[in-house]
Amino acid sequence: MSHRIEHPATVAPASDESMPRAGDQSHGPSIVGLRDAKLGGWYREDTGELFRGMPIGTDDVVVDVGCGAGVNSVFCARRGAHVYAIDREPQVIREVHARLSVEGSGTPTALVSDANPLPLDDGMATRVICTEVLQHVDDPQKMLAELFRVGASGALYLLSVPGALQEGLQEKVLPPPYRGQPGGAVRVIARDELARWVREAGLVVMEHTQHGFFWSIWWALFWGCEVELYDPAHPVLDHWTAAWQALLDMPQGHQLKQQLDEFMPISQIIVARKP
Repeated sequence: MSHRIEHPATVAPASDESMPRAGDQSHGPSIVGLRDAKLGGWYREDTGELFRGMPIGTDDVVVDVGCGAGVNSVFCARRGAHVYAIDREPQVIREVHARLSVEGSGTPTALVSDANPLPLDDGMATRVICTEVLQHVDDPQKMLAELFRVGASGALYLLSVPGALQEGLQEKVLPPPYRGQPGGAVRVIARDELARWVREAGLVVMEHTQHGFFWSIWWALFWGCEVELYDPAHPVLDHWTAAWQALLDMPQGHQLKQQLDEFMPISQIIVARKP
């Protein structure tokens, strides 16, 4: 299996500050990736939707399992939701809690947990987020059962895992030192398999879509460029980012982006509801 650094840029960049930068900062991957994400349905500031079909408001209790850098949690906190940010890494949780305390209007809850089980009461959440996590756990169906348990009736769920095709691409180009490292994905989850697991957990799938051809190629090129993530400046990455920016500027660019996202997304996404 590929071991890809789990970075907000690979899935859903919430802000320029949380993205990798390279070359011209006005057109680097941070800016282009954010534009690409919004076109794909993420971070709808005008409607307050974390992802289309997933509105966040002041009455919501949001559980973000495997919150990582807290990109999704921060979006929700800014909209007045009470956020429970959960991750298994204590340092990650300390950093996320500090950021949520500044960004949100309420009192956030940040918990260290491997989600087996979740340290939360039954039916307490109106919104449940679990992005790019299920591929890492030993028993994804058991985790989905936990996610189902903590959601209230009518709760909305935002779930995502890496696209299977791009996982094969990353496996081809991943440098040997990164192979088999702790924290890597333990499985590739097929599109039909994810949908089946979600339904078997008791959820109703409202949308099953995909996003991020741009990042599928960016990451494949990143490994070959032998640069550091904190400073990924390289002509190859800069040219790819500029090419994608030009594509999005084309009259047919949005349609072509959608077609390429369908072919090889960085991430497959499900929005679901608990009956």
